[in-house]
Amino acid sequence: MEFRVLAVGDVVGKPGLAFLSRRLRTLRRRVGADFCVVNGENAAMNGMTPGQGEDILDAGADVVTLGNHTWRQREIVDYLDETDRVLRPANFAPQLPGTGVGVYETALGPLAVVSLIGRYGLDVHADNPFYKMDAILRQHPGIPVLVDFHAEASSEKLAMGFYLDGRVSAVWGTHTHVPTADLRILPQGTGYITDLGMTGPRDSVLGIRPEQSIALFRGELTSRFAAAPGPCWLCGAVFTLDGATGRCLAAEPVLELE
Repeated sequence: MEFRVLAVGDVVGKPGLAFLSRRLRTLRRRVGADFCVVNGENAAMNGMTPGQGEDILDAGADVVTLGNHTWRQREIVDYLDETDRVLRPANFAPQLPGTGVGVYETALGPLAVVSLIGRYGLDVHADNPFYKMDAILRQHPGIPVLVDFHAEASSEKLAMGFYLDGRVSAVWGTHTHVPTADLRILPQGTGYITDLGMTGPRDSVLGIRPEQSIALFRGELTSRFAAAPGPCWLCGAVFTLDGATGRCLAAEPVLELE
């Protein structure tokens, strides 16, 4: 059998969440997705509230992953200990709430999802993600593994992809909000893309009103970032896995326009 995984890029603000809620279930049916992972890192612009996490799950996601803004909305702290369907980065300090690895029963059998964060260019306190993945794979032998690597640097994401090639089913990057053109299957059978892109306003700078981002880069004072108005898009990818081996057989981009 074949098993299709839909991975959706960072949901940005109320517009991105509303668009996801309107389109995700229809998109899942159209691409034949058996499983769906959505990055909810920016649903509140900075971080995600418990209610927004539930909205993403209700929209049709099986798992929600987070990133460097995990702790911006402090009401999420208890929520992360109450659910196994929302994952904070696994290489955050182990005493922090929640988990970064979930194992789910699917038509493929047990399937592991890992939320992971990079260290290069991000102001985070996190363990080395490469060593952390070694430990995770030792703890979950013999089952397919999907990795959302939330990282700034393309080089760090690419290095992780090749490091895990043949050891996991798919690695996709999130965080930079711009879809990259390198969606492919790596030599040892792992699906890979450096960044999925985002789900949110199209006419924006990473989901933000352009004038606010321009002011920031001009060195001017600006107000709290707000989501841009106008039509949205949903960016992501579909990875088709071999049911017997977990190897990636195909990788296709997804772009849903409003």
